[in-house]
Amino acid sequence: MSASKHWIERGLTCVAKTYGRYPLVAASGEGCWLTDVDGKKYLDFLAGVAVNSLGHCHPKVVAALQEQAGKLLHCSNFYHIPQQIELAELLCRHSFGDRVFFCNSGAEANEAAMKLVRKYSAEKHGVNRFEVITALASFHGRTIGTISATGQEKVRAGFAPMVPGFKYVPFGDIQALRTAINPNTCAIMLEPVQGEGGVNVPPAGYLQAVRELCDEKELLLVFDEVQVGCGRTGSLFAYQH
Repeated sequence: MSASKHWIERGLTCVAKTYGRYPLVAASGEGCWLTDVDGKKYLDFLAGVAVNSLGHCHPKVVAALQEQAGKLLHCSNFYHIPQQIELAELLCRHSFGDRVFFCNSGAEANEAAMKLVRKYSAEKHGVNRFEVITALASFHGRTIGTISATGQEKVRAGFAPMVPGFKYVPFGDIQALRTAINPNTCAIMLEPVQGEGGVNVPPAGYLQAVRELCDEKELLLVFDEVQVGCGRTGSLFAYQH
């Protein structure tokens, strides 16, 4: 029996079948290459579902992790953390923002964004202004809140009832977006380029038009850059194009 088959059969006895896994048992990686437990080498186009934007085991990343692991691994956000502050300063310098909220996952970040827009709108406009418009074919995560925001029925199937207050419009259609806005709308939430839905790029000028529409209607604008941020499109954030 191969080492791969051994680990696959062993995993089937104890690991939940949450994901549709490929029959590949990863052992190590370097750059864009992944090596399995049998020594077979693969060109890895999955890249950790877009997480490994610097490739596997980049020497500078490995060195930084090793250095920090010898000092402090976790101390919670109840303390001030110099490295966290330095990273926040860097992100603020290279984006529109002046504050950073660090999260554990993309879904948590999107949940925080949805809570933020509702909280802000409730205080400024009243509690009835809570609806968020998202796009068909979008993907914002797998929590109950983020699948409610996701414009794909197959993602929401089996988990009803959804969190109320979400509308879906065709991606790239500014007129559909304008038509969907009503007095209860508080925000528009979009991926600058849709990832899970099929790498859908919006028409030229669409995101600028969305920004102008939000300014006109006093709506908040959320860009979900879990898939396209961190330099993956050539700028630090995709909205900067």
